[in-house]
Amino acid sequence: MIALVQRVSTAKVEVAGRITGEIDRGLLVLLGVEQGDDTEKLRKLADKVMKYRIFADGEGKMNLNVRQAGGKLLVVSQFTLAADTGRGLRPSFSGAGKPDQAEAQYREFVTYCRNSGMGVETGEFAADMQVSLTNDGPVTFHLQV
Repeated sequence: MIALVQRVSTAKVEVAGRITGEIDRGLLVLLGVEQGDDTEKLRKLADKVMKYRIFADGEGKMNLNVRQAGGKLLVVSQFTLAADTGRGLRPSFSGAGKPDQAEAQYREFVTYCRNSGMGVETGEFAADMQVSLTNDGPVTFHLQV
């Protein structure tokens, strides 16, 4: 399971002109599910995302996590993160989770974060989404467990 995490001042997802999720300060989490991912990996990654200290404290150092900074999560499924780009000029998605597995784990990730007390907005699984964001920093991290 892979999370591309971007610290944002604003972010939103639209599907067919309708906003499905929108946050102000927080993290845009692009989530890729891979074959072999399980609940243990999912929870470890979710905990890492929620506890990762990438917001500035009073001294301007990255010492606060999203909750401490008063932010929310916008979680968007993105199977392309699981692409194998090592060979040729066309990505292979053979390592990506199958759609049913990926959707179940995406939903479980969102539920786990919400049950942890985190404010979470979402995109729409397998939809053609338009994602807009203002990356704060810019600050972007590729997280895996």
